[in-house]
Amino acid sequence: MATPGTQEAAQTAQARSAKARPADGSAADEEERATGGTGVKSARRALDLMETFAAHDTWLTLAELHTLTGFPRSSLHGLLRTLLDVGWLEQDAGAARYRLGIRALVCGTAYLDRDAAMPFATEALEQIRERTGFTAHYARRSGDQVVYLETREAKRSTHLISRVGRSLPVHATALGKALLAELTPAEVDALLPTTLTALTAHTVVSREGLRAACERARELGYATEREEGTPGIRCVAAVVPYRIPASDAISCSLPVDQIDDAGVREIGELLVEVTARLGRELRRAGIR
Repeated sequence: MATPGTQEAAQTAQARSAKARPADGSAADEEERATGGTGVKSARRALDLMETFAAHDTWLTLAELHTLTGFPRSSLHGLLRTLLDVGWLEQDAGAARYRLGIRALVCGTAYLDRDAAMPFATEALEQIRERTGFTAHYARRSGDQVVYLETREAKRSTHLISRVGRSLPVHATALGKALLAELTPAEVDALLPTTLTALTAHTVVSREGLRAACERARELGYATEREEGTPGIRCVAAVVPYRIPASDAISCSLPVDQIDDAGVREIGELLVEVTARLGRELRRAGIR
């Protein structure tokens, strides 16, 4: 079953595919024949297809991929065959179903391996988990999403843990609100989609509510949310001040039945302390 995060990612991937989708299949087929299925358009389709797979937790059939992307079936056949050949996808031996292959993991891991900030970030997460007992996350904003780059899970956690590579919309997370608070109102409006999607019954989906949350984050130095991204979880987050505007943030996930408002404030102040120190370390190391 897809989580709220994968549902949102699926909608994002489908929207991207729709933007490039011709008005009818015949036009798409004609263009494919004209280009021989090569060039920039095919490269973009291959990337959109990979993002579609990344947004779904299950095997996908050709029919499902056609529905999700709108790509012509002839194009999908060629793309699937190529991606299978190079190991980016794998096929279910018992059926014509597909999912991401191990080469996709290799590429994603290479991104983290080359990021000079990650060893410093990992140490900071360890400190936060040790001092709070709760799960800590390190994330980076990518457009209107926050992408989880590293996680240190609470030793006794029984709740949903955001896995590395998962993305969530900025408006529905403390991480995202903290990062949005670094931008001007005009920049925030240009960044966000017209309609803000609710992940839970508590997600703030109004521009006014989001602006108020960002203003509060500026005043406190950290952002908070209660069950907006995941039922039963409160989150607190603070940005890592080594880039302007900040691109990265650290958060703590707090089960609602294990923390009160005073505890949230205490952890928020701790995050401000840890992220400020991390920012200084990264700048001293020349990491931008």
